Amino acid sequence: MQQIPPLWLSPESHLARSAPDHPILYFSPRVLHEVARRFRSGFPGLVTYAVKANPHPAVLSNLVAAGITAFDVASPAEMEAVRAASPDAVMHYNNPMRSEAEIAAGIEHGVASWSVDELSELEKLDAVPRSCELAVRFALPVAGAAYDFGSKFGAAPEEAVELLKQVAAKGWTPALCFHPGTQCEDEAAWVEYIHAAKKIVDEAGVQIARLNVGGGFAANRDGEAPDLEKVFAAIEKAADKAFGADRPILICEPGRAMVSESFTLAARIKGMRKDGEVVFLNDGIYGGLVDIRDMGLPGRVEVVSSDGKHRAGDRQPRVVFGPTCDSLDRLPDGLPLPCDAATGDYVLFPGLGAYSSAMSTQFNGYGLSDVATVIELAGQPAS
Repeated sequence: MQQIPPLWLSPESHLARSAPDHPILYFSPRVLHEVARRFRSGFPGLVTYAVKANPHPAVLSNLVAAGITAFDVASPAEMEAVRAASPDAVMHYNNPMRSEAEIAAGIEHGVASWSVDELSELEKLDAVPRSCELAVRFALPVAGAAYDFGSKFGAAPEEAVELLKQVAAKGWTPALCFHPGTQCEDEAAWVEYIHAAKKIVDEAGVQIARLNVGGGFAANRDGEAPDLEKVFAAIEKAADKAFGADRPILICEPGRAMVSESFTLAARIKGMRKDGEVVFLNDGIYGGLVDIRDMGLPGRVEVVSSDGKHRAGDRQPRVVFGPTCDSLDRLPDGLPLPCDAATGDYVLFPGLGAYSSAMSTQFNGYGLSDVATVIELAGQPAS
């Protein structure tokens, strides 16, 4: 009989009992279900999950259990992961640059919706069944995100018009899609994109079945949860205003915002220098903290002693290095840690469910691979 892993009360209770000397992710299925329910009840259309954010089997299976039926995949490996979680899941392949082998894998796995942003790539999709949806991906120079995806993917609007005509002429179900960029906190970005989509539709003279408004929904970085419902409302209002009675079915594909809050990462303090001004952790930018290098220091960090008690000293900014021999393995300077933090303590980084384990390497023999399941993620000291 397969052994069922233990369910811990909190990260603090596990740390006090197990004292791991490696970085570890704490996963709360309850939190993931709550976020999935928030998207499904608030977004005015179909909610899919961008697998790239975190493809862990526990994440995918819990999203299926929470009612998520469609997944945004970017590779054959992600297709296989989704199929393992749900043989009936619908897959959208919105990475528009694919090899011939990847296209064949998508067809074999039964991908239902594909994206395209270049005429030469459209020609490569000729073997895709005409029963599938083909969404033309376009990009605009829109501000509001932490970083923009438009420099890599997305046709200019005038190019999208011609592509949309070709998609319709070749017999696929025509659609449009875009992505406003990661960690987008300004709903105006979606509004501008939606009105641009209507202009593309009008100029092409093609009625689209669906409009995929992408991911990019912001996750909690500084302790204040983003107002997702405000973004949902703005998307619905813009779609109604732009398309009226001809409004296409809306789709979204959250990754970061869906999964980030359901994980907390714990990294142990290996040692200190200069009276604690410089801290060395057993995880860093080659591991689960890679996203911090790109997104900046988080506003929510706690330090827990080996007996599960929270350190409560005044906070002071520290220089923090990861465990590898590479001097580039360094977080942005100024991570605020309590003054009573000590070697052997654990630094808890909430909201690291996205792009942590998915991007962790094994450089120098270090890396992030351990996941423990908990009921609560914060504020539960060991008893």
